[in-house]
This record gives sequence, structure tokens and C-alpha cells, in this order.
Amino acid sequence: MYHYEVKHTTRVTREQIWKLWADVPNWKGWDTDLLSSVLKGNFQKGSLGVIKPKEGPKVKFEIIECTKLKSFTSRSYLPLCKMDFIHMMEETKDGLEITHKIEMSGPMTFLFSKVIGSKAKVGLPKAIENLIDLAEITK
Repeated sequence: MYHYEVKHTTRVTREQIWKLWADVPNWKGWDTDLLSSVLKGNFQKGSLGVIKPKEGPKVKFEIIECTKLKSFTSRSYLPLCKMDFIHMMEETKDGLEITHKIEMSGPMTFLFSKVIGSKAKVGLPKAIENLIDLAEITK
């Protein structure tokens, strides 16, 4: 199993973050590693979509967990590897803590963790910063 996560605390509201998370066609506005993202249906558990990273082929995903104003997880299947992108928010004494994680499991995790994991270590922190910056200007 591969796991990497980033946390950031902010003063923006849950509603501001949720609005950006749920706006799948505009994920590229805060996740600059994406060229495009499409969701078929509503932003809810069981909905399917496709993302196109800047580097790499289109990847199908499914929202496997979705708790309004709290969290969602999208899952993609790579060859012999399952990849989850987990997004969470939690109120703390210092403000709203945003967490973005990537988890991979399966026989090919060793390969995908090197290829995708190395990019995630650069992309996830920047994605959270961009998400918060965008939330602050779209109040």
C-alpha cells in the first residue's frame, strides 16, 4: 500500500470548499495537474467520471464515498492497482483543516507509487493551496 497526504488549515467555510469540490468540470481551476474532468450525474456516491491529467491518459473514476460538507473519495483503477483520492475537511480550534490524500493498493503499487506518487508529492500541496485561494476569492 502507498499513502501520501497533505493537510492545510484555513478560515474559509465548509460551504466554500464543498462548492469547489462538487464543481467537477472546474477541478482544473485548483488542481493544475488536470487538463479536464467530467462527471456523469450528480456529485454523489456511485457517480462516474473521467479525468485527463496533463501527463498521462484519460482515467475513469467513481465517487465511492461522498458526505456533504465533509468528505469525498474518488477511485480509479489502473492496471493491477486501485487508486483513491480522498478529500476531507474537519473543524479544528485553528480553523477548517483540509486534507487531500492519495492511497494505492494492488500488485502494481510499487510502480504507480513511483510514477504517480512522486507527482502527488508536488501536486497535492499546491492543489490545496489553490483550492483555498480560490475559495477565498469566490466567497
